Amino acid sequence: MKRRTFLKALGAMGAVAPLAAPQLARSQGTNVLKFVPQADLGVLDSVFTTAYVTRNHAFLVFDTLYGMTEAYEPQPQMVEGHSVENDGKLWTLKLRDGLRFHDGQPVLARDAVASIKRWGQRDALGGSLLAVTEELTAASDREIRFRLKKPFPLLPLALGRGSNTMAPIMPERLAMTPPTQQVTEMVGSGPYRFVAAERTPGSLAVYQRFEGYVPRPTGTPSFTAGPKIANVERIEWHVIPDAATAAAALQAGEIDWWEQPTADLLPLLKRNSAIKTEIIDRAGNIGLMRLNCLYPPF
Repeated sequence: MKRRTFLKALGAMGAVAPLAAPQLARSQGTNVLKFVPQADLGVLDSVFTTAYVTRNHAFLVFDTLYGMTEAYEPQPQMVEGHSVENDGKLWTLKLRDGLRFHDGQPVLARDAVASIKRWGQRDALGGSLLAVTEELTAASDREIRFRLKKPFPLLPLALGRGSNTMAPIMPERLAMTPPTQQVTEMVGSGPYRFVAAERTPGSLAVYQRFEGYVPRPTGTPSFTAGPKIANVERIEWHVIPDAATAAAALQAGEIDWWEQPTADLLPLLKRNSAIKTEIIDRAGNIGLMRLNCLYPPF
């Protein structure tokens, strides 16, 4: 399964079960999704790194101001909407009511402002947005205001990117961390809490459903947009570097979902009626070879 397969399921965790091999495991009455990611979660901060495994982690823990549909159309996510004035040079974004971080604190506009400023120092499109921003302020606890030097119609798209440079909203105290330094305390407002105490680097990462999460009241889950309904109580990322071992675990029902099975094992998995394989992103992956022009003969 490709990266977009994973993100589509994050949009509505109720969609996870059809992609899994057996039914979800249960531990002391808790339904658990056992997932094998594409790689170990070496870095937690999606602003610090462009690793897709970190981006996937971030979409569990954090939320974004806008989401992206499968048609690559930005839609309000944490914001209930926005207004545009002064010939496209004044944007006011209003946060949805009731948003809270995992530490119980309310999500305020100043948290979003600090998060955008940090992210914009690392992301190319975010940098372009900040370059035309004359002033970025919290007009109130729920209002984020962009005063631009010139119109920037891609503002919702920039803030709602589903790529590996997504714009996670975190508490202001964490967003004040220099972008060249990792944020290691994972406090977001997304549908799942990161259980730091259970993390074993190179082996296990655990997420617990955040009961205080408020999904969008309307819309349809699509890529990173729409209501994010956390039907799974607990998600465990089990790192299994060896492909044959991961395939055996999937067939034995020891895991529910393998993100990126290797091509040579796909025929084997497809023969198993209990396993469903699916490709959402048919563009695939593109490999590039770059010649080192510092040395002859190049």
